[in-house]
Amino acid sequence: MPAIHRTAHSTWKGDLKSGKGTIDAPGSGVLKETPHTFAQRFENAKGTNPEELIAAAHASCYSMAFSHHLSENGHVPESITTKATVTLEDGKIHKMHLETRGRVAGIDDATFKRLAEEAEKKCPVSNLLRNGLTITLDAALL
Repeated sequence: MPAIHRTAHSTWKGDLKSGKGTIDAPGSGVLKETPHTFAQRFENAKGTNPEELIAAAHASCYSMAFSHHLSENGHVPESITTKATVTLEDGKIHKMHLETRGRVAGIDDATFKRLAEEAEKKCPVSNLLRNGLTITLDAALL
C-alpha cells in the first residue's frame, strides 16, 4: 500500500492561560477553525483538546484493527465499540485505557479477550503511543 499522508494544523495566539487556539484538518474538513483554550484542556470547559483528539484517534484505530483481526481469525464482528481514556496528570500524558465491547457471533469470551490483546499489539496508534505511556485494555462481549 502506498504511503498515506494526513495533515492537521493549529494556531495559538497569546499566552497559555488567556490565549486561544484553533485546529484545522483541511483534508477532511472535519476540523475547521475548531477552537481550543486552556480551560478546555485543563479545566474541563466545553470544547475539544489535544488529549480528546488523541483518545478519538486511538479508539477509532483500535476498533478497526480489532475488527480486522477478528475477521482474519474467522469471527466477523457485528460491531466493535471502543472507549479510549487518556490520563493527563502533572502536565504529562501517563496512560491510555481502552475499553472495548463487541457483538461477535460464535466466539467465547476467552477467545475474544485473547484476540483483543493481539489486536492491540497490531493497532498502528497503539504502536505509536506504546513507548511513551502505559496502555491498558478491558475487552468483553456484549
